[in-house]
Amino acid sequence: MEDIFDSTLNLEETHLKEGFDDGYKDGLIAGKEEGKQVGLKVGFEVGEELGFYRGCVDVWNSVIRVDPTRFSSRVQKGIKQMEELIQKYPVMEPENESVQEIMDGLRLKFRAVCASMGAKLEYNGYPKSSSEANQIGF
Repeated sequence: MEDIFDSTLNLEETHLKEGFDDGYKDGLIAGKEEGKQVGLKVGFEVGEELGFYRGCVDVWNSVIRVDPTRFSSRVQKGIKQMEELIQKYPVMEPENESVQEIMDGLRLKFRAVCASMGAKLEYNGYPKSSSEANQIGF
């Protein structure tokens, strides 16, 4: 025969388990929504930066078509390498391990091409580090 006080003795444990289960369920829902928002923001930032580099490459290629001697062969090679990196970027595979490596290579190549041309172009998109974020004024 079961003791009538058994349910009272396990009351705290029962409420603790129910609270944990409810919190876990709510946390999953909130975590998915937060993850979605972060993913949209980061995806937009990456797309914006890739679009900037794509635009620069398109303009430079147009100049090369009009005047093939306008840029040195070294600059033209750098532009071609940038184009290849942009095409190689796995836009539809955000979990691909090479995304950061490709983006770093693209940024480096962009700076090298700009320096070779003597141009003072830079991508003024979202800040990449906390020290840059502190420089933004509202």
